[in-house]
Amino acid sequence: MSTPTSWRGKPYPLGATLTPEGVNFAIYSEHCDKVFVCLYDRDGNETAKVQLVEQTQNIWHGLIHGLKAGQYYGYRIEGPYDPKQGHRFNPNKLLLDPYSKSTSGPIDWNHACFGYEIGHPDESLSMDTRDSGPYMPKSVV
Repeated sequence: MSTPTSWRGKPYPLGATLTPEGVNFAIYSEHCDKVFVCLYDRDGNETAKVQLVEQTQNIWHGLIHGLKAGQYYGYRIEGPYDPKQGHRFNPNKLLLDPYSKSTSGPIDWNHACFGYEIGHPDESLSMDTRDSGPYMPKSVV
């Protein structure tokens, strides 16, 4: 597969929606700076990372051509990391689509899945920079 790109797409419906051209992705975030859709094969290997560049009223969206039903994916979202203000954006953490109709399997509760470093002196205010992708289930189109 060549490196896919994101086209404008539509802000609704939220989640991953099959279209004749591919899959439209739409997710709400008021405070983030960037949204990426990470594509995975059935073995859990990341095959592509595509930025959603369109934003309509805090909904980030894009159409990725050529994707089909059964595609595994997750989101990585960049933005401020300021836990005291309620912001914990961490692009090292793979996020399930809150609108996904299916997931690929169970979570492996590896320490990398937590947004903070377990045992760190700052406790939950610390930021864990390990990639959680290998331990997370994936959303499924």
